[in-house]
This record gives sequence, C-alpha cells and structure tokens, in this order.
Amino acid sequence: LADLWQIYSKPVPADGRELWTLFLQCSCVTVVIGGLFYNWMFASLEYSWHLSVAVAVSFSLLLLLTLLLVHPARCVFSMIMPTLGTKQGRKLLFSTCIMIAVVNITPNIVSNIKSILQVIKCICKNSSDSLLNSTALLEKVSWEFGDAIQESFPSIHEPMNGHFRFLLIQNSSLINQKMHLAGEKISREFLSVEVLVKDSIRVANRLAAAFFMFYLCFESTWYLKNYLTNLRFDNFYITKKLERLAADRRAAHLLVGSSKKLIRPTGLKLSWEEVVPCLVQAMLVTVALLLLLLLVAMDHFAFSVADTVVRRTAQFSAVPVTLSIKYKVSAGVSCPALCGDPALLFVKVIRRPPDFSRTYHHQLIFSSARCSISPPTPPSPSVLLVLGLLFFILYITVPLGTYARRLCRGIAASFFPGWEERRVLHLYGKLARRHSKE
Repeated sequence: LADLWQIYSKPVPADGRELWTLFLQCSCVTVVIGGLFYNWMFASLEYSWHLSVAVAVSFSLLLLLTLLLVHPARCVFSMIMPTLGTKQGRKLLFSTCIMIAVVNITPNIVSNIKSILQVIKCICKNSSDSLLNSTALLEKVSWEFGDAIQESFPSIHEPMNGHFRFLLIQNSSLINQKMHLAGEKISREFLSVEVLVKDSIRVANRLAAAFFMFYLCFESTWYLKNYLTNLRFDNFYITKKLERLAADRRAAHLLVGSSKKLIRPTGLKLSWEEVVPCLVQAMLVTVALLLLLLLVAMDHFAFSVADTVVRRTAQFSAVPVTLSIKYKVSAGVSCPALCGDPALLFVKVIRRPPDFSRTYHHQLIFSSARCSISPPTPPSPSVLLVLGLLFFILYITVPLGTYARRLCRGIAASFFPGWEERRVLHLYGKLARRHSKE
C-alpha cells in the first residue's frame, strides 16, 4: 500500500510500470466514483435514467484524464474524500435527508388527508341522498293526509284541496354530480399543491447539491493553495519530520515545552479550539433532527387521525326518524232557528269525520361503510430507519471533521514533500525564537 500511494502521489511516474500502475489506480477510482455519482443523481436527485448515465460516464472519463495527467488535481481529489467528513459532507447528507423526507413522508401525509376528505365527501353524499328520500316520504304523507281531509266533509260542501304541494327533486344525479365536481376540484387543488411543493424542493435540493459539490472542490483547492503559499497555514502539528529535525539539532525540549499548543496529527486528543466547533456543529445537527422528528410526528398524527376517522365513520348507525300525524275533528251542531213557523225547529247535524292517525318511519344515513375509500397509509419503517442511519452518520462526522482536516494536511505533505520540509523548518524556527525570548 505504501508503494502504491508513493506512485499515486508522484508528480511524474519513473518508468512504464509505475505509469500502468497509476493508470489502473485512476481507472479503479473513476469506476467507483462514477457508479456512486450515477446512483446519487438517479436515486437521490431523481434525474432521468438517460441523463444520469450520460453525466456519470462523461464525468468518469473527464475525471480519469484529470487524475492521470494533472498532479495537483490528484491531490485535490484525494483531499475531497476526507473533506466529505467535514461540514460540507454534512451538507450533502442533510440534502439527502431532505430529499428522502420530501419524497416519502410528505406524500404520505397528503394521502392520509385525502382519505379524510373522501370520508367527508362520502358522508355528505349519503346524507344528501337520505334527505332527498325524506322529501319523497313527506310527499306521500301530504297526499294521504289530504285525501283524509277531503273525505271528512260532505260532498255538498266545496272544501279546498287538502293536498300540500312539494317541489321535489326526484332525480338526485344533479346533486351527486355537483358533489363529485366539488370533490374533484379539492383533489386537484391538493394534487397541484403537492406537485408544486415536491418540484420546488426537488429543484432546490438539486441546486443545493450542485453548490455543495462545487464548494467541496473549492474548499479542497483553497486548502491546497494556502498550504503551498502560506507557511503559517495549518502548521501546528508535531510530525515525525519535526521530531527528527529537533533530535538532529538536539532541541527536543522545544517540543516538550510547546506540547500544549502543538498537536500530534495521529493522536486522538482534541484541542479546545477544535472542541468548540464540534459542539456548535453538534447543536446544528440536533436542531435539524428535531425538525425532522416534527415532520415524522405530523406523519404519524395524520395517519392516526385518518385511520380513526375511516374506522369510526364506517360504524356510524343510521338515525331513525319517526313522523306521527294525528288529525281529529269534533262533531258540530247548528244553533236553533225559526223558519216561518216558530214551533218548527230545524236541527242540522254534521256527521263526525273519522280520525287520521298514522306513523311514518325513515332513516337518515351518515355512515361511510358503502363508499370506496382509499385506506390510510401508515408511515414507512424503512424510511425512518434510513433517516436514523443518516443522522447517526451525521453525528459521527462532527468529531471526524477535525481528524479529516489533519488527514488533508498529511495528504498534501505526501504530494509535496519538499514544501513540507520548508514548513517544518518554519515551525522549528518559530519554536526556537519563542524559546529564546522566554
């Protein structure tokens, strides 16, 4: 492995064997990166299959030529890998988490809300049908009652028509059509809002991912540029070259006295300047986790409400309605009257009509048992597992960012050993001057 890394970090291969070795190394790297890049574009960013393949193949060929011919580009690319463990890598993981949540959790919430709306639509339709049937019952009652009134009077009189006139909608298709159109309008509005939100977040996620990738390359390039131009930049490590130089000049005490300010790049100890940024990044990851948990809680709440509404409304019993009509007419006797002869008394008796007493029964239906309603969709455990795994990786990358920065310095030192010796001499001279002043 040391020999392979030495060939990979050389500016120019020494012979044909090293050239073929470098070519094979670059080819393996580009194949792996090309596959990951294709999967990232197709699965996470949701690009089309043809575009993902074309971009991945073009990117792989360009990367192969760049790594094979440009020595600083190999250094920058090598530093990008550990840089993925820093805040830029966390941004990419955040982007992936947002995309997974938008594609899986948000449509699930909208689907459960649609189920609730379907239940409301079904109940409104059933209740309107039962109310229309109740008007037909009233028509039947009015005609039977009117017939009873007409039969109660003698035929010599001219009573008014006892029938009530009802303007009934015998055909309920008009109401059903209007309710269907209203339901379709609500569904279209929900679908348009869902599509708009998904498209907006998808575009924003693609732009953010492209920005993070370019910024990732820029950060590695910026680090290499400062490493090669500024001797003081990221130069506070006790390396083996510094220890060897101090031992050759019999000044090992310089490193012992400065152990509080210098860090060994291979050690696990973190300085206070490195701990504070880690705590800040951990707090930011926690805030993002709380926001995601809020979205997950909304998903569970929507499913719970939809499931309860669908089950309970299907169990609603019909509401019985009883209409009782009692009609009673008492007998009447006319006052005595004298017509010509005072002794003659005419008594006119109106016959007593029969009583009208009937009871009618009807049921109002508010249940949704007979409707075709899409069942509520429960939250996906696999999505929660993936999101939990991604956030676990995010928390791990918080302290690994510091070690990744140290690894970047080691990669730059292996690609430019001559410049690393100048940096070691600069740090040794700085420690010597500080010791002489003390």
